[in-house]
Amino acid sequence: MSISLLTNIGRLWTGTEMLTKAAILLNEDRIAWVGPAAELPQQVPGVVEDLTDVDEVVNIGGGLVTPGLIDAHCHPVYAGDRYAEVSMRANGASHGDIFAAGGGVSTTVTITRGTDPWTLCNAVRERLRHWVLGGATTVEAKTGYHLTRDGELADVRLLRSLEEEPGMPRINVTFFPAHGVPPEFFGRPKEYVATAASWLSDASTAGADGVDIYCDNQQFTTEDAHMLLGVGQSVGLRTTLHACSRPRHGAVRMAAEMGCSSVDLLHETDDEDILALTSTRTPVVACPTTSLSEHRRPPVRTLLDHGVPVGLGTDHNPGQSGATSMPLVMSLAISMFEMTVQEALTAATLGSAHALGLTDRGVLAPGCLADLVQWDADHEGAFGWSMGLQTLRVWQGGRTIR
Repeated sequence: MSISLLTNIGRLWTGTEMLTKAAILLNEDRIAWVGPAAELPQQVPGVVEDLTDVDEVVNIGGGLVTPGLIDAHCHPVYAGDRYAEVSMRANGASHGDIFAAGGGVSTTVTITRGTDPWTLCNAVRERLRHWVLGGATTVEAKTGYHLTRDGELADVRLLRSLEEEPGMPRINVTFFPAHGVPPEFFGRPKEYVATAASWLSDASTAGADGVDIYCDNQQFTTEDAHMLLGVGQSVGLRTTLHACSRPRHGAVRMAAEMGCSSVDLLHETDDEDILALTSTRTPVVACPTTSLSEHRRPPVRTLLDHGVPVGLGTDHNPGQSGATSMPLVMSLAISMFEMTVQEALTAATLGSAHALGLTDRGVLAPGCLADLVQWDADHEGAFGWSMGLQTLRVWQGGRTIR
């Protein structure tokens, strides 16, 4: 049994409030007590009879501590790069221009399919380490670059196996076969999405936590999404969708009515969408790096003012965003989305946990996972200033992993 006491915490964001001069007692992989240091009890029944019996005392030195950050949207399972495409976009090329030149998701699908499993696994492993360095202890990781049954299921198993390795973040796996229409189904998106729906039971068995679909009139329609996500719900998968299409076509309201876990990359809305999200309290996951790339801004301020839960994600993917730093995402959210620092902290912890259906993290409270971060700062305002605040120490399940 391992019991640790973190003392002399200058400022502690619990996920719901900011405490000063705080302390935390860790019991194995869980939090046993948290609060102002002046109120620290001499004994915690069932945990420790006397504070002198703790195994380790860590002096935070007056610094800032938060829950481990949670990336609620990223695509780390891929091979190769699309730097040339990024350059084309910077030079003013449209999505149509890029697709006409052979770019887009299909490029990564071709490269990923041609990469041996060992090489792919090593690349994903190295990628995931960067999230931990940036203080993210949980990452929602999507498949979506094989677009075959066996390839997508193998990607689920790959992520599950990596999660067991030292130094890896906790992984919430999203099965994403409807990321695009694969070349062998060209011109037959409805046939493909029906085929992908038949894989969902196997995906759940393989260890997937959720299912996603890119809802776009050019590929998959609202009707396609309703069918796929309905099957996902029937086999117990968390359901979400990329609602970043142009033009809008009712996907947001459909997701809210279905009770989806989240609506992601919401770039364009109207009052009916916001009303649907407000009335159902369907979480929205915003990804500021993608908003920058797309030159489109989701109405985060309006959503927050209407009480809609908001989470944050890097949207790391080979075509648009190489970001793996959640502190960078928070800084951008503060400057781009008019979020306060505490709203950004909430979104990157409790808000992202809510979007992923996780109740044991994103907040520092007795019984929750002991995932937390000590930052190279003594005040949370540093998140708005640093454009990528550095970590000093990262704990996962009470163990130091950074």
